[in-house]
Parts: sequence; structure tokens; C-alpha cells
Amino acid sequence: MLISGASALVTGGASGLGLATARRLAERGAKVTIVDLPTSAGAEIAAELEGTFAAADVTDPQQVATAVQIAGDAAPLRVVINCAGIAPPAKVLDRDGNPSPLAGFAKIIQVNLIGTYNVISQAAASIAKTEPTESGDRGVIVSTASVAAFEGQIGQPAYAASKGGVHAMTLPIARELARYGIRVCTIAPGIMETPMLAGLPQAAQDSLGEQVPYPARLGSPDEYAKLALSIIDNGYLNGETIRLDGAIRMAPR
Repeated sequence: MLISGASALVTGGASGLGLATARRLAERGAKVTIVDLPTSAGAEIAAELEGTFAAADVTDPQQVATAVQIAGDAAPLRVVINCAGIAPPAKVLDRDGNPSPLAGFAKIIQVNLIGTYNVISQAAASIAKTEPTESGDRGVIVSTASVAAFEGQIGQPAYAASKGGVHAMTLPIARELARYGIRVCTIAPGIMETPMLAGLPQAAQDSLGEQVPYPARLGSPDEYAKLALSIIDNGYLNGETIRLDGAIRMAPR
């Protein structure tokens, strides 16, 4: 699908996987709208990319609707990349053997799963109203799951559940939106070099990278971005979750 001249909305676009993808999209001539929290560097990133910043919490329907409108005003909205997410660890039982607070579990589900669905539904309504390209395409939506959706580790029940949900809803949404010429795919990254890992000591990061069969290192945000663009470019790719993980299979810890 032709990216140049189209509008692309990227959630979590001020850092990590979203930032790398926003840059790649801008290089391809897309009008990029960065969606991130007001406290993020979204405004500066948007200015750098000659795009637009829409401050929004992905769990808020009205804020997301406004962001989608902003993206649609820039150019026909055809690309949506869902990268917004959180990953605080929490076990089922705390150190004293008591249940961990339910609010923490609910927050992760709200942001990672419900937030992704909120963006998909709002954006799909806009994309469905655009004129199709010569090939019949109207747009592509790429969401972000995780290898934790398949091999969640101890301390990741909420994160694994949220990312498993993103994976599980990919196919039914792709099937539903097929009538509008909208493709829907998901990327499930492994251990990536993102701000979520940046706080770890270098030795810990190196140790994580060595667990990857090949290449034995952390994945780069730009490798995620390249895959996202490949999904956009490949018109027959739809309804699929693609692992990007160097063949790692996560151990319990």
C-alpha cells in the first residue's frame, strides 16, 4: 500500500518501538501523528518529523477520537500503529502470600488491551470512510503483542494476559474489517532495546540478550519498525501475529 502522502497514526510514538516506526513512516512520506501522553516528548518528536502531536491517553475514547480526527485532517488516514503500553511486574501473591491488589492487574489490561482496542475501533471508523486505493485497500492496522502472550514469565500474569488478548483479537478484527479493505496484523516482539529495559544495569541487559538463540542480543526498535513497514507493503498479509524474537522461548523466570 502506498504510504507517501497518507496519514499515519502511531500510539506510544514518542519513544521506543513507536518512535522508530514513526521515523520510518515519515521517511516514506507519511503525514505522521504521534499519540502519546502530555508528559511525553511527543510534541518535539512530531516537530522533528514535520508531523502532528495529539496528546491522548489510549484508554480515553474522546481523547482517541480527537487524535484520530487530527490524523484524518492531515491526510487520508491509512496506517495505524499501536505501540502504547505498560509493563509493571506483579505476582498473583505478594511476599506475604496475600493477593496482589487487583487494581494493578486491571490497569495493565486497561492500557495494553482495552487501549489497543479503543484505538483500533476509533481509527477503523475513520479509515472505512476513506476512498480505496486502486487495489481496493483502505488501510492497515498493526498492533503490538509480545512473546509474553505465549510464554509469560513469573510476575507477568497481567502483562501476558493483556498481550495474549491483543493476539487473540487480531484475527476476528481482521475478518470483520476485510469488507472495508482494512488489513489487521500484530507483531509480538521478544526482548527489545526499549525504555522499558533501559533502567536495567548493562550486565542485566547483556544477560537477557545472551538468552536469544540468534542473534544473541536485544532486538532494536528499528527492526520492529522495518517489520511494521513490511506488513504495510505486503498486501496479502492479514490476520496474523508475527513473532520478532530471534527464536527465543521465554523461561519461567
